[in-house]
Amino acid sequence: MAHNVIDVPAAELERQKKIMNRMAEHTAALPETPLAMVDTYGCQQNEADSEKIRGMLHEMGYRFTDNEYEADLIVINTCAVREHAEMRALGNVGALVHAKRAKPGQLIALCGCMVTQEQMAKKVKTSYPHVDLVFGTHELYRFPELLEKTVKPHKGRIFEVRQIDGERFEGLPSYRIHDVKAWLSVMYGCNNFCSYCIVPYVRGRERSRNAQNVIDEARQIIDAGYKEITLLGQNVNSYGKDLDEGRDFAYLIEEINKIPGEFVIRFMTSHPKDATQRLFDTLANCEKAERHIHLPFQSGSSRVLQAMNRRYTREQYIALVEAARRTIPGVAITSDVIVGFPGETEEEFNETLSLVEQLRFDMLFTFIYSPRHGTPAAQMPDPFTRAEKQVWFDRLLDAQSRISAETQAAHVGKEYRVLIDGKNSSNGKLTARTSCNRLVHLNEPETLIGTFQNVRITNSTTWSLEGELI
Repeated sequence: MAHNVIDVPAAELERQKKIMNRMAEHTAALPETPLAMVDTYGCQQNEADSEKIRGMLHEMGYRFTDNEYEADLIVINTCAVREHAEMRALGNVGALVHAKRAKPGQLIALCGCMVTQEQMAKKVKTSYPHVDLVFGTHELYRFPELLEKTVKPHKGRIFEVRQIDGERFEGLPSYRIHDVKAWLSVMYGCNNFCSYCIVPYVRGRERSRNAQNVIDEARQIIDAGYKEITLLGQNVNSYGKDLDEGRDFAYLIEEINKIPGEFVIRFMTSHPKDATQRLFDTLANCEKAERHIHLPFQSGSSRVLQAMNRRYTREQYIALVEAARRTIPGVAITSDVIVGFPGETEEEFNETLSLVEQLRFDMLFTFIYSPRHGTPAAQMPDPFTRAEKQVWFDRLLDAQSRISAETQAAHVGKEYRVLIDGKNSSNGKLTARTSCNRLVHLNEPETLIGTFQNVRITNSTTWSLEGELI
């Protein structure tokens, strides 16, 4: 697919760095260090973008808070994948009017996928007058410039939302808020144009980062003490297709696997049409690559898959999962599924249900179809009501809950090496992950967070395991 992706010139990135330095001088002269709150909705790619936003803010002299009433600047990084995510973000933005009233001079910025849609940017402009700055996904590297304009006395609010194929840039700082796990974007954008999905319109075309830049950043992350790296892309399996380097996604895993240190590699998200035997072989052969593949199937009906523009059939998807399980011992397969795609019949939904029963996924992320303005599916006839789709959805949830409970129970009594990555705020127990990404709760001291331990599984629930150290 022809597309016009350009590299942001080094001189432009240098200009943004100079603005960061200027802003740092400005904040240093203030009576108190300004506080920023960065709130993120949506996928891991948004989380990675928020780390870049925090990184730039940190360079500009800001420190961070989770309290909107303390913050001098609030940045909300939005999601557009489903209507629910948009409504939640807009609801919370609306509520910020109280924080702004309580703290005169507070600045509010909106960014990310939701506001990259022209109609949503207009909605914010007309209905949310307390928002000072709106910038789209393609303006991320220009954040210092846009913030400086917002902070300085000026007339009017700032809206910067371009509809472009996308740009590639390197060298923005990251400020990671997790001590154990790090996100690492290997590519941006998407060329798939699934008929229900807004992502290619708001994130632009696929653009892979240079392989050596990715590997160097992975080394920096490991040197900084992180124990888990998650490689990110809308479709990591198509990494490198837009470069002339002859290096695919499996190559990245192989090279990062060679870096010395005790750490593990995960990745999101894997499109079935580009998943290859070479990828499965690589996961089987690289000891630091975790035994987990998130492989969204979306529908068990080949007719619906064609209408979704997914470019594989039910049979091809089943063959792919069987190949992964044959190649990678103990691999966990998780997936996404959409219920009630326009025109989907109950018979076709039953095909989805039978696929779930046949393949027995370790976990499913399930959604009722949400129309997205500007996508082909939003124009398709949709004869079934939300209530009818909800009945199907509940049947799917019941089936997957039963399967999950059964697969989880099969791990009781077994021993695994886990990475202890945090603490559960509700029950006070430590959280850990097995190689196949199963959540394990442990009654152990916090000093073990960030370490690998061997555990025996003592109990199971539908969505988690209990364990003890061996």
